[in-house]
Amino acid sequence: MLPPPESTRVTTSRVACDGATDIPAGAALGHPRVWLEIDEKGFADCGYCDRRFVLIGGPADETAGSDH
Repeated sequence: MLPPPESTRVTTSRVACDGATDIPAGAALGHPRVWLEIDEKGFADCGYCDRRFVLIGGPADETAGSDH
């Protein structure tokens, strides 16, 4: 399994993705906004852009318990 192209750590289990959040004036370059729900695995992947949203402190948060 390939790793996701980009991971974003979030504080809530419900997140929105439009594929252009980090692109200045990039709404036309993204995809339709979708709402994702992070489940018991601790992450959710966007079906359009494959961005992974990881719940901070959840089971998929690799930095949980580290000093970062």
